[in-house]
Amino acid sequence: MNQGHTIFQQLVSFLPGREFRRRAERYQGNAGSRRLSCWDQYLAMAFAQLTYRESLRDIEACLHALGSKHYHLGFRGKVARSTLAHANENRDGRIFADFAQVPIGFVRPALIACLIRGASSV
Repeated sequence: MNQGHTIFQQLVSFLPGREFRRRAERYQGNAGSRRLSCWDQYLAMAFAQLTYRESLRDIEACLHALGSKHYHLGFRGKVARSTLAHANENRDGRIFADFAQVPIGFVRPALIACLIRGASSV
């Protein structure tokens, strides 16, 4: 039964927010930014990836079509195309690259165990 959370929000809930905030602080990702936080930028780009968006205009149109569901998706504010473009140009990409290693670190031991089990049965 639907508990009021979108599938996207349910997926995002598995991500460790504290680890993301650490990376954003380490690389000063939110410094000088008033409109779009690093987390909102990450959510917008993750949403774009999961929904096969092809351009910033496409991302903006899709998010705009969701209307009042921004909050339920996890966004703290609206995402404008120009703001997202500015953030993509000026934010340090190491924030997102370092954060990508966190979920990979969770999955890697299970994947290795699965590969070892699969190799032993051959």
